Amino acid sequence: MAPRMPVHDVGENIVVIPAGHVGLVADLRTPMLARGIVVFAHGSGSSRHSPHNQHLADALRRSSLGTMLIDLLTPQEGYLDQTPSDSFRFDVDLVATRLVDVVDWVSSRPDLASLPVGIFAAGSGGGAAMIAAALRPAIISAVVSFGGRPDVADGALSHVQSPTLLIAGGDDPMEVAANRAALIALRCPRELEIIAGAGSAFEEPGALDEVAVLAREWFKRAFTMVSEVAA
Repeated sequence: MAPRMPVHDVGENIVVIPAGHVGLVADLRTPMLARGIVVFAHGSGSSRHSPHNQHLADALRRSSLGTMLIDLLTPQEGYLDQTPSDSFRFDVDLVATRLVDVVDWVSSRPDLASLPVGIFAAGSGGGAAMIAAALRPAIISAVVSFGGRPDVADGALSHVQSPTLLIAGGDDPMEVAANRAALIALRCPRELEIIAGAGSAFEEPGALDEVAVLAREWFKRAFTMVSEVAA
């Protein structure tokens, strides 16, 4: 197969995806000759406009990976999520259900259906990503969770078949312990990368770039395997 050319043109679409009784707004960008598409499942307090998410998405697209930045809560739910009531912050099942609706939508689109799908999760989105992967093994080809709590998925972890990369900040002992627990519970191909000197937010110089490199290589490897099997 001839090597892929560098990405110069990127198509952008603002799409609204039906999920239960709500519509979820997403930025969908698909490079030419895309290797696959990565759906972002960010944690509470973040959004598709987050500079961190935008930075990571840009890094993936430079490697011919399509990205979908989506808010899995509505604006009203997001507002309530910042109040002391914590109405949606820990509703992992709700977020996972919507994530399943999103990947089903992606797989049903004629222009996207042939692309492998990955989930890039952060924070509280880590548990939701694991549940979604367990429910949609035929659609979700890879998962990357960074700074997340995949362990809250509990019983779903042993049913995940998608190759899964866990990334934790070395300066957050609780996060490292949670990801090690998830690593033990998973039965799929999996790895744990601990970034030395990084906290849970990966705000230290170079930490987010290291996350981007690890995620990019994980998705590329997983998507290549899917494409080879299909061929």
